[in-house]
Amino acid sequence: MVLDRLEPNGCSVDEQQQAELIEEARKVFAGPITFLKSAPDLKFLPGMAVNEVAFAGRSNVGKSSLLNALTGRNGLARTSNTPGRTQELNFFDVGDPLRFRLVDMPGYGYAKAPKDMVRKWRFLVNDYLRGRAKLKRTLVLIDSRHGIKDVDNDILDMLDAAAVSYRIVLTKADKVKASHLAEVTQATADAIRKRPAAHPDIIPTSSEKGMGIAELRAAVLESVMQG
Repeated sequence: MVLDRLEPNGCSVDEQQQAELIEEARKVFAGPITFLKSAPDLKFLPGMAVNEVAFAGRSNVGKSSLLNALTGRNGLARTSNTPGRTQELNFFDVGDPLRFRLVDMPGYGYAKAPKDMVRKWRFLVNDYLRGRAKLKRTLVLIDSRHGIKDVDNDILDMLDAAAVSYRIVLTKADKVKASHLAEVTQATADAIRKRPAAHPDIIPTSSEKGMGIAELRAAVLESVMQG
């Protein structure tokens, strides 16, 4: 039997490294974070000065609330009473000096969105995913009450085709029972197992209760440290 090597504090090496990453991420997200710009078209994208992590999700998945919880700033990402209204890529600078950027992608799957808006969304997002060398990972938000839907599979297909690494983040985990959350997490893991660009680990979160936020910060920092 092979035992994990333990640090003096009794933690395994992996646990110690994760704890250190979580603490470093806490410090990073406690520092300066500012809105840079909105890009309704590729010609408005900022220069690729640093690595980026993008956030994608259905229009009512709670993306803005999660971004605000992640950064510890209530008004950083704008929430809208009309899901699907924002059809731009929003860029946020993290750190001073600048360390990396967060990218809030426009929500998808809003049933009442006009067809031309949906078409514009697909062009903007697809072109961004395929042409952004500094994009290190996309975090795809899935409502833990519902799991992966057909409209979510569309964005996963786009990410796989663009060879962009992505990771599933379950939102609103406080709204379901622990047993249901475990079932959704397992079903999600099973659904992405054969997808080539999917990270195998899933992060359940709650923007209201703070569940999983520390782990999500660490996941963001880890991804931008790659290359």
